[in-house]
Amino acid sequence: MPANNDSAPAPRAPRTPRERARAQTTADIVRLGREHLAVHGAAALSLRAVARDLGVVSSAVYRYVQNRDELLTLLLIDAYGELGDEVEAAVARVPEADFAGRFRALGRAVRGWAVREPARYALLFGSPVPGYRAPAERTAGPGTRVIRSLTAIVDAAWRAGALRAEPEPLAGPSAAAVSAQLAVDLAAIREELGLALPDGLLARGALVWTSLFGAISFEVFGQYGEGTFAAKDALFEHHLQVLAGVAGLE
Repeated sequence: MPANNDSAPAPRAPRTPRERARAQTTADIVRLGREHLAVHGAAALSLRAVARDLGVVSSAVYRYVQNRDELLTLLLIDAYGELGDEVEAAVARVPEADFAGRFRALGRAVRGWAVREPARYALLFGSPVPGYRAPAERTAGPGTRVIRSLTAIVDAAWRAGALRAEPEPLAGPSAAAVSAQLAVDLAAIREELGLALPDGLLARGALVWTSLFGAISFEVFGQYGEGTFAAKDALFEHHLQVLAGVAGLE
């Protein structure tokens, strides 16, 4: 899991007229970058094209955004931030003790944002952009907000005694044991996130996490095939119910 960046100080609000103007121009560049991303895709993103739509020469844009990779980083942070805000707001609207309800709210919020913002979802969770490597020191914090929300729900249920140690449908003699090698990774994640979950449930959490995003990605990227599922909402709700059971939340 990427390193936590929560300890980094929040950027202060621009105070001087020059700082406010710079912040507004940068916001305009990000807004146009979103539009270009939706039309052309991440691989074809061009600062020159953004400058043209902004109504300035390309050299002026480089005073605010150094290159295409910097624009991609800004778009990543922007998208992760919006997704994280929507997920956290959705979870907060559900009572704290309703752990299954909070999980369903999280899943619905991610899917709702992904369906509404397919190009930005693809930037975050689709194929890597050729030649681009996201700077972990800037993107790890925003990029782990959803998984932190998910693990917080499951961990809170465990601490409250509301989580089954052997959830269905994977319980029983055939349930997979956690290997010594995997236990090392799980211990590091447990320490990083301040969790109390035992290894087996933490490993299940990884399965729930990847399954949730896999279901959403299949829908957003059209991987089910045209016409296979007309009842997409019902299918996703079924997935959420199954995954809540796998996590032991219900």
